[in-house]
Amino acid sequence: MSKDDAGGKNAKDTHYAKLRRAHRDQRRERGEIPTPKTDRRHRQAEDWKAPALAPDQVLLYGLHTVRAALDNPERQVVKLSVTKNAAQRLELPDPSTLPYPVETVLPSDIDKVLGPDAIHQGVMLETRPLPVRRLGALKASPLILVLDQVTDPHNVGAILRTAVAFGAGAVITTMRHSPTESGVLAKSASGALELIPYIQITNLADALEELHALGFYSVGLDSEGPEPFERTLSGEKVALVLGSEGKGLRQKTRATCKALARLDMPGAIKSLNVSNAAAIALYAARQYLAK
Repeated sequence: MSKDDAGGKNAKDTHYAKLRRAHRDQRRERGEIPTPKTDRRHRQAEDWKAPALAPDQVLLYGLHTVRAALDNPERQVVKLSVTKNAAQRLELPDPSTLPYPVETVLPSDIDKVLGPDAIHQGVMLETRPLPVRRLGALKASPLILVLDQVTDPHNVGAILRTAVAFGAGAVITTMRHSPTESGVLAKSASGALELIPYIQITNLADALEELHALGFYSVGLDSEGPEPFERTLSGEKVALVLGSEGKGLRQKTRATCKALARLDMPGAIKSLNVSNAAAIALYAARQYLAK
């Protein structure tokens, strides 16, 4: 059998090698397998600098995140950058029929913007931030979540996803010491950012007082809380208040909450990641409100 001139392999071997590489690259693009951390990629990560974004510019990435953003009528799209494979997975129509420009790119083109460590799955969406929401719009919701300076966007993204799962009406947080709308936050929320109001306010204590005026009973989660969480719930509307890991609730927040409560844990570990604590509290609050 004849060998190819380049490497001594026959044409059939070369053909299957190309197919294997293409399949592997597609799996990496979909985020199913990690990209090898070669020296070249380490150098790229060290050399990469995040682009300077305008205040009204947000870059979203990841298939679930971008699909949810495209389906959100309140999301103002500027441009979609997508690989051919990702475009098929998003089931995009003819680009000429869309009200925004669509650019076909390579994964490496998106890496240059987002950095080599971002699992973008071959798609990046430039958008405007979502419209600002006001607390007064929450009167009809019986359950909301309030975060007191939870800074990690991965935790906040996971909380947004859990809040949507349990039908919460909003996630409220502070403008300072909290993540703003971003690709990392949206990717961690896996589409949930488009499904629930993410409201950032200036003063948390004032916001809690406004929620009290709207009929909400606020319960702050504290590992040293005087009562078990399930015994403190009251009223027809509940606002769950969680603090940052380590510091917990700030003193002014603690003083403003209607009640402080603890999650009783019989095991050796007495504290949880804030996103896990939020999930437990949301479940228990839903059980209470369903009675």
